[in-house]
Amino acid sequence: MSGQVPVRSHRVGRLFHGPRPEAVPSLVGRACALVGLLDIAAGVFPRFRHSRMHTLAEVLPGALGPFAAALSLSAGVLLLLLAHGLKRHKRRAWRAAVVLLPAGAVAQFTYRHSLVGVLISLALLAPLLRHRDQFVALPDPRSRWRALANFVLMGAGSLVLGLLIVSVHPGRMVGDPSLADRITHVLYGLFGFEGPVDYQGNTSWTVAFSLGALGLLTAVTTIYLAFRPEHPAARLTQEDEARLRALLDKHGGRDSLGHFALRRDKAVVFSPSGKAAVTYRVVSGVMLASGDPIGDVEAWPGAIERFMDEATAHSWTPAVMGCSETGGEVWTRETGLDALELGDEAVVDVADFSLAGRAMRNVRQMVKRIERAGYETRVRRVGDLGEAELERVRRAAEDWRGTDTERGFSMALGRIGDPADGDCLIATAHKADDQPGPYGDLKAILHFVPWGTDGASLDLMRRDRSADPGMNELLIVAALQAAPRLGITRVSLNFAMFRAALARGEKIGAGPVLRAWRGLLVFLSRWFQIESLYKFNAKFRPRWEPRFVVYRASGDLPRIGFAAMQAEGFVNLALPLPRFLRNHTPQAHACAHGAERSVRAAI
Repeated sequence: MSGQVPVRSHRVGRLFHGPRPEAVPSLVGRACALVGLLDIAAGVFPRFRHSRMHTLAEVLPGALGPFAAALSLSAGVLLLLLAHGLKRHKRRAWRAAVVLLPAGAVAQFTYRHSLVGVLISLALLAPLLRHRDQFVALPDPRSRWRALANFVLMGAGSLVLGLLIVSVHPGRMVGDPSLADRITHVLYGLFGFEGPVDYQGNTSWTVAFSLGALGLLTAVTTIYLAFRPEHPAARLTQEDEARLRALLDKHGGRDSLGHFALRRDKAVVFSPSGKAAVTYRVVSGVMLASGDPIGDVEAWPGAIERFMDEATAHSWTPAVMGCSETGGEVWTRETGLDALELGDEAVVDVADFSLAGRAMRNVRQMVKRIERAGYETRVRRVGDLGEAELERVRRAAEDWRGTDTERGFSMALGRIGDPADGDCLIATAHKADDQPGPYGDLKAILHFVPWGTDGASLDLMRRDRSADPGMNELLIVAALQAAPRLGITRVSLNFAMFRAALARGEKIGAGPVLRAWRGLLVFLSRWFQIESLYKFNAKFRPRWEPRFVVYRASGDLPRIGFAAMQAEGFVNLALPLPRFLRNHTPQAHACAHGAERSVRAAI
């Protein structure tokens, strides 16, 4: 790609040596988590009350009066939930802690007359008040689905914890109730009713209050999340999209991933001049950008500064997936972040592509075999398709998706046939059958998005599972052969993660470390298509363009990797609607078609 700065090492820029976030919020968060665990242990395990640790647990916030077990459980769970927000500098978590700790101190003095308990509460409160200026992060985007997720997770946790509470009193249990009886007792207890399990002495009251407290806590937190003001995740507005399209019209040829910034489930920040922008999505507390900034390179620093300000304001972890060498240089220079080479993008120069020669023998034979079987191909702009055919392509792409979860983020547009995307390309394979399917003679689809005025970038591949193997190779060759008449000189294919390691590891003379690394990648390819993507790309003799991940600290990489897998759809923590409901939802027809790019979005 033109204008790139040669950077061939695995690490770009410098390590982050700027001012780091203060350690106080992290320490306070860990202290709250520890207090929560001790409170839970004090409320659950009867033997724990007779140990030396009980002397400490009895004076911790939450172990109050005659209802110590139930209150310990409730306070413990709340403090565990609160700890994460404190570690992330969240202002609301700070407010909750400032209220909770004095209340615990008052309860200690009122019910237990414990001066030590008051001192412990104030000892935790003191650093919160002293360093209140560090707890300024704004809330994360949220929606009503958080309430459902809370109900499922808290309900499951309460069930497990309740079963433990019921089972840790074997010496006082009447009879020998079965596991089913114990589970029934827990379920009844969570709703405040008496179950089939009975105990001697006051143990029945302890178990009943503990289970009731868990049930009440689950209900209260779920109701709070359901009725609090909704702040849904940001979406690309029509005005933002229009501004991005204007920038892509001028500078879209710089980055093959530029058009994917128009995904409507991304948010955007613009530079003060409006000449550059960074699009992103927040996933599990990670502010995840993809590709290079959009627009004039000279204005990139302004957009990056806005991006970092937004991350700081919400205490999000900043990260960039799949930026180019030029992008990596600018990001690391302007922010002090670090970069790591992630893989390579396969780019085919149309003028250099040919099926002739020994190197292309396998592809040539496969294409000829499929053509002899009666398949034909068509490569057209989306704007040239009629509405009826375009709707058939949309439905086929949806039904042929290999997973129930939509995939794609950094290298997927997330839609097909939008009126604003008339310059996209669709390559289709057709074969007349005696018994045509629901989509007629349509057998496979490739969708490309514009890369400037003279390029195309592969978005998705879909095919009928009953079609002959080799549909993807057939359509890629057809697209490359049709490219000259469409004014296209370069085509970006799939992203090959860790390509360099795979290529060097299979060469003669590779050392044991490199061979072991390649072996691990081959093993992981069973689930993530790492090696298969590399080999598929290599068939077309592309040139390889390195892509990088930009991150703040090495310790953030696991979190960033997990967030990227969530964004790409490889890890799904949400509860999706049933497929038959999604297919009949207008929103699904409007924006959910074709979001998976299973052979490209390997990151």
